[in-house]
Amino acid sequence: MANSPLPEVRRVVVLGTGGTIAGKASSSGDNIGYTAGQVGVADLLGGIEAPEGIALIAEQVAQVDSKDMAFDIWQKLAQRCVHWLAQPDVAGVVITHGTDTLEETAFFLHSVLAPAKPVVLTCAMRPATALSPDGPQNVRDAIAVAATAGAQGVMAVCAGAVYSGVDVQKVHTYRLDAFASGDAGPIGYVEEGAVRRVREWPTAPSTQASKALNTSGPWPRVEIVMSHAGASGAIVDALVREESEEPVRGLVLATTGNGTVHHALEAAALKAQDAGIAVLRATRCSSGRILPKPDDRLRDAGALTPVKARIALMLELLEKK
Repeated sequence: MANSPLPEVRRVVVLGTGGTIAGKASSSGDNIGYTAGQVGVADLLGGIEAPEGIALIAEQVAQVDSKDMAFDIWQKLAQRCVHWLAQPDVAGVVITHGTDTLEETAFFLHSVLAPAKPVVLTCAMRPATALSPDGPQNVRDAIAVAATAGAQGVMAVCAGAVYSGVDVQKVHTYRLDAFASGDAGPIGYVEEGAVRRVREWPTAPSTQASKALNTSGPWPRVEIVMSHAGASGAIVDALVREESEEPVRGLVLATTGNGTVHHALEAAALKAQDAGIAVLRATRCSSGRILPKPDDRLRDAGALTPVKARIALMLELLEKK
């Protein structure tokens, strides 16, 4: 059977979730004292020309400061991605998002969607009211990636660079090129509306966390505890003893170096593991991965950062419910 021809006009759907890109400040010179999530996604597209043969569709999914991102928004966002990606004339999806938790949302969507089309998160470090906002160019670049023939997987676009949703990390508090991807490097760059790719598009995960799309009720509670000089096991012990309607089911240890943990914290973590709490080590280093040793008693998360390891463990526990 011959493949059906692509529609003459394809659509790129832009889903808004708020963030700095939709923020407003009282003056154009204020790039930090703004209120996030004030401008609707349809307004963010004003003045942005779509690539030839592409029509833009705007949909508001949420309107939050991304520091306050929540599981229910992730779920709704994933569901809307599934809906739109299933439409034959949709080339891809763009998501406008705050920078603070963009890497977490990107990793979550990578884990639950495994899309054969592109899902591209983008953002801004300056609010929409800034004298020179970076949001419009980032949105334009993200649309270019979403409209690129053959593109697939979850990605993030910021300051002209394209990152995999697995590798992307926020690495700077203020500058416009606030993201990087550690040892992996960018997938490519957007230059004058054209994508120059330097490595392959993101591949789908080996297993898809499908329950996260439709589960109801509370998600498994997973907390992050950092190992550091002079650390103790007090926080872990308190979490284990805590009487709560949502007891802790998992712990991620933000470890030093190659997965090393202060001895007092490690002892408490092993005790928690023996009590049935899932424990995962993730290095707090921004690059590199944990190289496992044969005598390790606590699992490691490889190259995942602590926040991404938390999502991975949460989804793992959710699949086991």
